[in-house]
Amino acid sequence: MEQRTEPGLSPYRSFSRAAWAALRADTPMTLAPDEVTRLRSLHDRLDMSEVVDIYLPLSRLLSLYVAAAQRLFRAQQGFLGTEDAKLPYIIGVAGSVAVGKSTTARVLQALLARWPNVPKVDLVTTDGFLYPNAVLAREDLMERKGFPESYDLPALLRFLTDVKAGRRPARAPIYSHLVYDVMPNQWIEIDRPDILIVEGLNVLQTGRPPRDGAAIPFVSDFFDFSVYLDASEDVLLRWYVDRFLTLRSTAFSDPKSYFHRYSKLSDDEAVATATSIWTRINLVNLHENVLPTRQRADLILRKGASHYIEEVALRKL
Repeated sequence: MEQRTEPGLSPYRSFSRAAWAALRADTPMTLAPDEVTRLRSLHDRLDMSEVVDIYLPLSRLLSLYVAAAQRLFRAQQGFLGTEDAKLPYIIGVAGSVAVGKSTTARVLQALLARWPNVPKVDLVTTDGFLYPNAVLAREDLMERKGFPESYDLPALLRFLTDVKAGRRPARAPIYSHLVYDVMPNQWIEIDRPDILIVEGLNVLQTGRPPRDGAAIPFVSDFFDFSVYLDASEDVLLRWYVDRFLTLRSTAFSDPKSYFHRYSKLSDDEAVATATSIWTRINLVNLHENVLPTRQRADLILRKGASHYIEEVALRKL
């Protein structure tokens, strides 16, 4: 099997696409072609070969990890003589804007929910925990939307605490990409899932610990497993611009869209606008906050210009 360990003292084992695909073993394909098409995000590439080569081996790995976590939980119960409720297994999905996090999260949700024991698998995005636009505007943070300071971190941590504690139901705010804002008084209820997938830009980020040693939780503290979607900066820019051009004639054309003003741009104007947004906001966020968290992930999925995953790096145990 073609398997490579990165030079030096890397904490990862790296696999070519073919080597990773071979680890599927006898994991069955449970998604039909039309389902795979529906799971794909705008301008992302997802077909049956990508699911078979990349996501079925990952599904197999996660099934082993979840089973091991459950055995450990039962061992602790036996040691303590307690009958605590089973804790949900939480998976984080991180990466840049336009890298395809949403597609990966949805594919994982669909595959994991088809395991033989039919687990309850829920998915939330951290977009719902952004501060409302009114708050961001008041604090002069609209140009920093997506940066760590634009999120209601205490609310997100309370949500994850409720999920891990088995409180029912835990509620996550809903975000609308059409109006580019959190929807007031609208929630998604998460009711004791077996597995919860949390997708977002900065979910693997940490902060500087307090000098007095007081406990300070990070979002990633709640994760049992984490995935980072990776691609080169020039490729990410191209994908972002392509997506912007498509949205210009689709979602942006809706008068209700926050970005409706962009729907009348010419091709050259649209490319220039998208490039400016990327350079001014998303690239800065990538450099300052997102990319530095890549090495904290348990699994790194490296995409090429075709959108397909070309290399997989799995953290050693």
